[in-house]
Amino acid sequence: MSTALQGLKVLDVSRFIAGPFCAMQLADHGADVVKVERLDSGEDTRENEPKLGGQSLYFMTYNRNKRSFALDFRNPEAQAVLRELASKADVLIENFRPGTMEQMGCGWETLSALNPRLIMVRISGFGQTGPLAQRPCFDVIAQAMSGMMDITGDPDGPPTMAGTFVIDYTTALYGTIGALTALAARQQTGRGQLVEATLLESAASLLMTAIPEQAVLGKTMGRQGNRDRYTAPVNTFQASDGAWVHIASGTDPLFRRLVNAIGREGLLQDPRFATAKSRVENADAIEAEVGAWVSQHTADAVVEAMDRAGIPCAKVATMADVVENPQLKARDQILTVEHPRAGAYQTHGITVTLGEMPGAVRRPAPLVGEHTYEIAAEWLGWSREQCEDLMARKVIG
Repeated sequence: MSTALQGLKVLDVSRFIAGPFCAMQLADHGADVVKVERLDSGEDTRENEPKLGGQSLYFMTYNRNKRSFALDFRNPEAQAVLRELASKADVLIENFRPGTMEQMGCGWETLSALNPRLIMVRISGFGQTGPLAQRPCFDVIAQAMSGMMDITGDPDGPPTMAGTFVIDYTTALYGTIGALTALAARQQTGRGQLVEATLLESAASLLMTAIPEQAVLGKTMGRQGNRDRYTAPVNTFQASDGAWVHIASGTDPLFRRLVNAIGREGLLQDPRFATAKSRVENADAIEAEVGAWVSQHTADAVVEAMDRAGIPCAKVATMADVVENPQLKARDQILTVEHPRAGAYQTHGITVTLGEMPGAVRRPAPLVGEHTYEIAAEWLGWSREQCEDLMARKVIG
């Protein structure tokens, strides 16, 4: 079956999460993604626990559908090989500290001169310019610096990081959008261009109204726990069986359904709850009413009652619940992948669904240098003897 990005050549020179996850989006939809790794050990995250059959689940999560080409990044001869690969690529994705690619003779100006159609996606903490460009950064650092950590958590608790690498993922998706946008522009101009996505800027884009509230109104957004900032009652409540449910009933129509569902129609006449604004101002009071009702029923009973009433509600799922979620399974979002060393394992599916040319998991994450020979032949036209010579001299592997 044809794929949407069939024929697109992508060079993935990145590591950790944001870069590899960006490249994997393109790979999932058919791009030929070559992951360039260092000799012998490959990317650092190959050693991350937990492991299955000696293979890191962390690495396998972000690197499916790719082929691996290994080389010695510090060897000038290997750097020349990297430039030759880039001369054949449509897209190059990297997330080294700014200046590293230039030190290897693989900066944007050099690669663009070799390949004017190249699109270079540069993912970094703070960008290639500015006073913080050289500062190291990870997801949690961007959460802290952006203010996201300050608005996350209980009102009386400490600033709290998100439970997953939300900034890495967001930056990866912005990088993917940038790559696809640049590809569309190339159809008009015939030329590639530089694309940047940064952790700090991605985090800042997720702050809802916090920036204009502070800058224009002088109002500082605070921590709200699981309570919605703009409507009520929307929060997490504990059921009689100890499980938790989240109920979202902040609009006027949803609030009317809620009070009918819990048998508290009289709350509609209470002036504290008459409007969306007044319910937010009296959130403690209305949540106490809802919480008292929820505490008398099991979580499943609450979800069923809310579902009957047409109110958004969910039991707070554990990971054990998630991997058995019938909706995710029905839409192929929990997939089984076969790895030559790790064996069969379950992972997330192809998130973006295309009706005519759906993506697919065609291959598991590669072993280090597993495809060096075939990539050299297909991309560069090298003979096996050329490869073996460079391998013997530890240029590639």
